Amino acid sequence: MQSPSTIMTDETYWLRASAVTDAATGTDACFDDHDVLRPEETTKADLPPTDEEPVARIDRGALDEQKFIGKWQVMGSADRIDALWPDVVASVESQTLWAVKAMTGFGFGALEMYDEYVLTVYTPNYVDTDDVHRVREHHGVTEPFYYKPDIYTAKGIVADSVEEFGLEKPARYVE
Repeated sequence: MQSPSTIMTDETYWLRASAVTDAATGTDACFDDHDVLRPEETTKADLPPTDEEPVARIDRGALDEQKFIGKWQVMGSADRIDALWPDVVASVESQTLWAVKAMTGFGFGALEMYDEYVLTVYTPNYVDTDDVHRVREHHGVTEPFYYKPDIYTAKGIVADSVEEFGLEKPARYVE
């Protein structure tokens, strides 16, 4: 299997697990196999608790927009990401993980906002904190990393813009 960091093809910023496996990714099986809360069944009562009103406001917006996909972002050297890649791809094949992508060598060179390679592990519903934590703990990565719901990305929440949103960090969970 080709290591993501060795891919230098123009315009190939990310390598998705779905591109290197015959297994379907992001399937409904994840919901049933891991008892994940389906987005269409998510209610206000399911929103994770928070003492931060800006976070609660964004969570309510996610509910209104039905925008629940999120991702853990594992940062590291090319060697670290390349070493993790085969295991996370196998986890997608076995439907233990919903979907995964890794930054390519071209992406690392072209995306100036990153100073490390990124491995992104998706969950289908960030409100389902049991699943978010299950995925976080799956490969035994112990150092802190960030979980960012796609609604944060859609709103343009990044390190340089957190203050305008009243947030302390550009992530919903940091563990």
